[in-house]
Amino acid sequence: MRLAWLTDPHFNHCPLDAWETLMGEIQDGAPDALLISGDISEGEDVLFQLRLLADELAIPIHFVLGNHDFYHGSIDAKRAAVVAGCRRHPLLNYLTDSGPICLNDSVALVGEDGWGDATIGDFEGSPVRLNDFRWIDDFRLAPIGSWKPMLIEQGRQSAARLRGKLVSAMATHASVLVVTHVPPFREACWYLGRTTDDWWAPFFVCGQVGEVLREAIEAHPAGRLEVLCGHTHNGGLARLGDRLNVTTAGAEYGRPEVAAWLTVDATGIRRQD
Repeated sequence: MRLAWLTDPHFNHCPLDAWETLMGEIQDGAPDALLISGDISEGEDVLFQLRLLADELAIPIHFVLGNHDFYHGSIDAKRAAVVAGCRRHPLLNYLTDSGPICLNDSVALVGEDGWGDATIGDFEGSPVRLNDFRWIDDFRLAPIGSWKPMLIEQGRQSAARLRGKLVSAMATHASVLVVTHVPPFREACWYLGRTTDDWWAPFFVCGQVGEVLREAIEAHPAGRLEVLCGHTHNGGLARLGDRLNVTTAGAEYGRPEVAAWLTVDATGIRRQD
């Protein structure tokens, strides 16, 4: 099986020529499926763009949502709309709403949105304020003092959903491919060749998802986890031991491109840039 991986395409910023170039790149690579690790677009445009992709490529699209995908509404309402839309479309699979997918006897696919969950770094001391707090209703309508517990709760929910999927997938498969939006470890949160500091980490690392990944790999001594994420628009590879790798892909507004090509076979998962 051959997979194309795309992250942070932000299609609302994508001109027609860039869209056509991306479609050509994917079609020339002839993947069996497309993986997207979030920030597809914004608000109601997310489902529209996903349907365009499905119509153009005619292959399964397995994706998670990023923080930008929830703009101009509430988290629960946006997620519910995507769930409903994808359940009516045979080629769209929202991994957060899906159980493990068997890619072959050795490899399963799971996914979860994740969230910068304020558990890593110095939230109270940070001057960083993302547009999330202006454009997502949950935060925009809440007092500033409630933002940290709200972020922690989003991370907790993501971690809980992912934990159940990993338990199931690792019981039957030697390797699991995990797609998420927010880097789950500080070591995987890259910017200009360096990993994050304490000011940015609360908003760019989902620490509770990272804890679940560590738990899963420790509970399965023969298992392997390959994690794909984005969010930072900068790339890097973090090796968290011999059996847990996290690849963070870069991205450029207005010029989306395939982050990597993946081959899945009986030996596991191999990446080709």
